[in-house]
Amino acid sequence: MIQLEKKPANHLISAYNQMMQVMRDAFEKAEPSDMSLQTALDLAKYQAVHIGRVTSEEAYEIGEYIKRDINDAAEYMMDSSAEFYDWLMLDIEIIERKVMELFLSVADHTRTELEQFQLQGSALTHPAPIYRSGEITGPGTLICESCGKAKPFLSSDEITNCTHCSHERFIRRLPGNN
Repeated sequence: MIQLEKKPANHLISAYNQMMQVMRDAFEKAEPSDMSLQTALDLAKYQAVHIGRVTSEEAYEIGEYIKRDINDAAEYMMDSSAEFYDWLMLDIEIIERKVMELFLSVADHTRTELEQFQLQGSALTHPAPIYRSGEITGPGTLICESCGKAKPFLSSDEITNCTHCSHERFIRRLPGNN
């Protein structure tokens, strides 16, 4: 992936959240069959660049983070029939309700898309995504690949090195994988 120019992390976090909001709005306004994840994401990237919030390179990179996070959540919900809150593995009371609703709305649309692909005979066997320091992620719990320490995210934020061992790579914690 492209390395983003070092700017304040909140600049990219804000853009991530704004792009998620554009995607949610697009899904809410469109007929279900008229809006795909990629179409909504392309619209969000275009708007973020058009209003000058981010460069096209930053919009692309943030779009990759959003796709990773949403696909991870949607695949988990589809495979396990579990609720989104289980995937997050965080206390719902401490998570900003607006961020939760936003992420859930987009992930649910993606789950529907993935189910349609499976019905068409596509095999969806993706390895667990790797989350790296410096990237932006949505809410949930990441686990250090090296030492196994949990790193909870209550809202969208920049991923930093593990506080225990300084490792830079993480995977998403799933319920039952403690």
